[in-house]
Amino acid sequence: MNSFPTTRLRRFRRSDRLRALVRETRLDLDDFVLPLFVGPTTESNADLPALGRFSLEDLAAEAEEAARLGVRAVLLFGIPDEKDAEGSGAWDEDGVIQRALRTLRESSPGLVLLTDVCLCEYTSHGHCGVLEGEEVDNDATLELLARTAVSHAAAGADAVCPSDMMDGRVAAIRAGLDEEGYGETPIVSYAAKYASAFYGPFREAADSAPAFGDRRGYQLDPANVREALRECELDVAEGADALLIKPALPNLDVIRAARERFDLPVGAYNVSGEYAMLKAAGANGWLDEREAALESLTAIVRAGADLVVSYWTKDLAHWL
Repeated sequence: MNSFPTTRLRRFRRSDRLRALVRETRLDLDDFVLPLFVGPTTESNADLPALGRFSLEDLAAEAEEAARLGVRAVLLFGIPDEKDAEGSGAWDEDGVIQRALRTLRESSPGLVLLTDVCLCEYTSHGHCGVLEGEEVDNDATLELLARTAVSHAAAGADAVCPSDMMDGRVAAIRAGLDEEGYGETPIVSYAAKYASAFYGPFREAADSAPAFGDRRGYQLDPANVREALRECELDVAEGADALLIKPALPNLDVIRAARERFDLPVGAYNVSGEYAMLKAAGANGWLDEREAALESLTAIVRAGADLVVSYWTKDLAHWL
């Protein structure tokens, strides 16, 4: 191999056009998913605009605008009028997500509609499943998650995305969907969802913070990658159609490891805390938000993500 001075790697860095010619990783809006929060009323968020809530009427307008900009897919999170110990609003035929799906199916027929399948937004205690004492009862929760997924499919969801981290949830959801005639509905599993400090702004937007304790008993330890791959293997065996790693930036190594191990589509969730950090730094003039966001999103795709859930998706439509 030739070396300096024959080899000069700076030759292709001399201009924007030359750099673009040999660029290895490119961002494509088709690969990005916009999270949207729907609740009883619209509540804007001045500091973190993408974490505002929309009423059903305003959700339709927001989705239509996103579609006009070129956004292809949205991921819906619901904030119900009332909560209970079981989280029964999650599978209610007239629940907030079910109504949102029917609304968007009519108003934005071209959008891909994904739904978060979890109970935390719907339970009075804020945990991701039903409780036995102060512990989440894994097996009793599975049936409720399956009922939720089926209700979403019935209301028009293109794919369901379980984020609860209960053992066996993918198999239960697959069986439930198949039994009710939704065998073609894919499952995008949050296969490796870590117990992370980066979820704070999301929990405020979704009103889903646990009333006591934390979620370390069912979400992954941030120190573990081999365990994350075991989670992925189990979800693949149970019928997952795609895998999702969350959060994205602290787990680029996990995204890469999953991409190399599995042939399924691998996604990553660029979570609220990652968004909030760059928003705050940009607002304070410490860095350029657009450039930092693009660099971060490029790193996630470069690590191997085929799809990215990101609060910058609408911004990306303008930037690209």
